[in-house]
Amino acid sequence: MIGILFIFYIALGAALGFGLFAYAGLSIAVSAALGTVATAFLGQIHLLISHVTRSAETQDRIQGLERSQAATRERMDMVEARTDSVESTVKHELTERRDALVSEMRQLEGLIDRLSKSFETKLSEPDTVSDMRPQEDAVLRTVKAALQDGRVDLHLQPIVSLPQRRVAFYEGFTRLRRPDGSLILPAEFLDAARRANLMGLIDNMLLFRCVQIVRRLAERDRRVGVFCNISANSLTDPHFFPHFLNFMRENRDLAGALIFEIPADRFENRSKELRSSMEQLTALGFRFSIDHAHDIAVDLPRLQDAGVRFVKMNGGQLIDQLRDPSGPRPVSNVHRRIDGEEVSAVYSRFGVTLIAEKLEEEVSVVEILEYDIPFGQGHVFGAPKPIKSSLMEETAPPAEFIAKLSAFG
Repeated sequence: MIGILFIFYIALGAALGFGLFAYAGLSIAVSAALGTVATAFLGQIHLLISHVTRSAETQDRIQGLERSQAATRERMDMVEARTDSVESTVKHELTERRDALVSEMRQLEGLIDRLSKSFETKLSEPDTVSDMRPQEDAVLRTVKAALQDGRVDLHLQPIVSLPQRRVAFYEGFTRLRRPDGSLILPAEFLDAARRANLMGLIDNMLLFRCVQIVRRLAERDRRVGVFCNISANSLTDPHFFPHFLNFMRENRDLAGALIFEIPADRFENRSKELRSSMEQLTALGFRFSIDHAHDIAVDLPRLQDAGVRFVKMNGGQLIDQLRDPSGPRPVSNVHRRIDGEEVSAVYSRFGVTLIAEKLEEEVSVVEILEYDIPFGQGHVFGAPKPIKSSLMEETAPPAEFIAKLSAFG
């Protein structure tokens, strides 16, 4: 482009020189000189204009770079500020978690110490095994060995929403294992343990393990709750319950994931101590479930006041009572006769949910769905299964706890 312009300037200079020679009467030398001067002048003007234009563009580029650098510095300042904020937040969260962990460990140490002392007291009582038959005594030794060796498993059975069959809860069952890996079923040792007044100890130690595993499960998925069976003896034990309450107070974030379950007959015949213990746990936000309900004629306002949010009943019995037009009906603020199809909705008005348990066949599920029962449990949905061994290892009882138990072997 520049070459074409200079050719054009030369042409203009030549035309000027020729015009001066032809029409002005100047000599060839003078006309050529003036044409050359004109060409040079036009070239200089072009170079001057180009230089000015380039200078302006350069200045604009420099200003653009300066603005870009200023914007980059501003972004860097923002990044540094955010980094400082994140660093401060992380340090604060780490400090809080460390303090919470220290507090939890202190609670665990107190709980372990109390359980060990209670275990020592029970085993040192002279009448503990005086009335035991040799076979029962052998069973208790087997149970104690399982506890000392940490052969305590937690099996989980799903509780599903109906009709979707999506897992909404699990119920935890504690199981003891013999050295060969076979299970010691509750039916094998419960009677002997009751005779020896050791049920409270066994419940306490199993509950200790269950709560720890529930915490790990809750940390991984808070959408799924866990029903944890708890003995009324544990709730009324003056040595155990205060420390258990403190432990749950430190872990009240579990309130949305842990539901304590007690038998319906124990709830109906609650002692003053049991009522007080339930009220204290309810005040922390924990909920209760009653299982093995004999019929649906429960006092719903009473359940609501006691913090009971779930009622479990055998699926077959539940269907029979709902079908019976003159069968039992819950106590509520509804004064007319309630139809079977309305029972679940009446429960819900008081914040209580019906769960049909022990459902073993698909036909039972179909019958339950006719009455809008929201949850079901039973082998038709899944049998109790042990949790992963890796999770069991993470929640193994502390070595101090096992060592104190071993001292009484």
